[in-house]
Amino acid sequence: MSAPSTPPAAPTSSSLSGRAWALLLVLCGAIFLEGVDIAMLAIAIPTIRAELGLSTGTAAWVVSGYVLGYAGFTLLGGRAADLLGRRRMFLAWLIVFIVFSALGGFATEGWMLVVSRFVTGVASAFMTPASMSIITTSYEEGPRRNKALLIFAGTGAGGFSLGLVIGGLLTQFGWRWVFFAPVLLAGLILIAAHRLIPKQQLPVREGGFDLAGAASAAGAMLLLTYGIVRLEHGLDGWAVTVAAVGGGLLLIGLFVGIERRSPAPLVRLGLLRRGQLVRADLGALLFLGAFMGFQFMVTLYLQEFRDWSSLKTSFALLLTGLDVLLAPTVTPYLVNRFGYGRVILSGFVMAAVGYLLFLPVGGDWSYLAMMPTLALTGTAFALAYGPLTIAATDGVAPGEQGLAGGLLQTATQFGAAVGVSSVTAVYGLMGSDLGAFRAALVVPVVMALVGIALALPGARPFGGRGPRSSTTGGGKELAGQVGVASQP
Repeated sequence: MSAPSTPPAAPTSSSLSGRAWALLLVLCGAIFLEGVDIAMLAIAIPTIRAELGLSTGTAAWVVSGYVLGYAGFTLLGGRAADLLGRRRMFLAWLIVFIVFSALGGFATEGWMLVVSRFVTGVASAFMTPASMSIITTSYEEGPRRNKALLIFAGTGAGGFSLGLVIGGLLTQFGWRWVFFAPVLLAGLILIAAHRLIPKQQLPVREGGFDLAGAASAAGAMLLLTYGIVRLEHGLDGWAVTVAAVGGGLLLIGLFVGIERRSPAPLVRLGLLRRGQLVRADLGALLFLGAFMGFQFMVTLYLQEFRDWSSLKTSFALLLTGLDVLLAPTVTPYLVNRFGYGRVILSGFVMAAVGYLLFLPVGGDWSYLAMMPTLALTGTAFALAYGPLTIAATDGVAPGEQGLAGGLLQTATQFGAAVGVSSVTAVYGLMGSDLGAFRAALVVPVVMALVGIALALPGARPFGGRGPRSSTTGGGKELAGQVGVASQP
């Protein structure tokens, strides 16, 4: 998240051509699909559990299965986009998403839902880095790319916010529509993507594909994610949790050893020495962890302590969706004016203030008393998440943009898993009453405060209007084909 040390070049226009807007609309449709899909299931799971007679553990794994598949394969998915083709990966895994989401809608047993959600999570793990790297290689680095990334990030968050309401409405007609509706949207995206995403000339590779590196990376991510998800069980089965995390760490060590010796590594380890990229990924982990942990606890508070219906809760949380309005309008101006480092810091500060305001929550708080926190967290998301995406991909070579996107998405998924599991663990250990609820809210506060400390060094003055122009040639690989930059 560090700001450039050299003065930035004068910013170019952020206006996009008609074809560039069309491509961005398709890619935003994919990230919207991901957000709405997650949110709808979160609202529908109590109804699904009751109708199918699922145990608490099985119902939890219907949700956790998606997280496991997503976080476990995002790093591999990002690199696959670079090596096997972004367009190919996006289209192929979108088809997988459609098939298994439809199968989930026909499920009659809990294990069928778990399998469906796991595979759709894997599909998202390949689709999302591919779509992000299509943006970063199709729009020239600077205001145009920043604008596209901010709209992309805001659309994903907006999909989650609207998904809470849509999920509540669809559940009234039957929970199976929570699986069938994404199929319809994904089908439209597939048709448009096939026409609009430009074809990519694949890189020439020597030494074959790094299968050992791919296997060790996927295994490490799966074990670590499984261990994190199990945190919500507290001390129950702690040996399995420790074993999973320990096994994941051992596989990471094995992965690093393999990559150092591989003639064609899956991940060039030198990329991980980029301080800005690492700080941005850690910042995304902390920000998403705090945001998702807080939102989970607020949903719990409204439905269990206040006995609000899922639909009423959905409408109450719509205020956190302010980012869908602010991300494409206000945030690009702020980034160009102050630089993404300062905007990221302001987002973390705003989030911390919002979480702190909710700490003294009472059992009879009015919605008016909750509104400042909900508005602050929504605004904070608009200020932090998109600029973190810019920081994580700024200056990265075109051939590694998929990997950079995969690293970022891995961090966000790990963050979400850590945030939700941590607040759940604290809540359970402290007794599951209002006092325990307040104790669990401390977790998002701490994560936001650590994020502030991490963002402070990157908030020094740019000496100009925005990030520097990259000298790596980023944004020109596909850009000429969508009319937003010159041909290479």
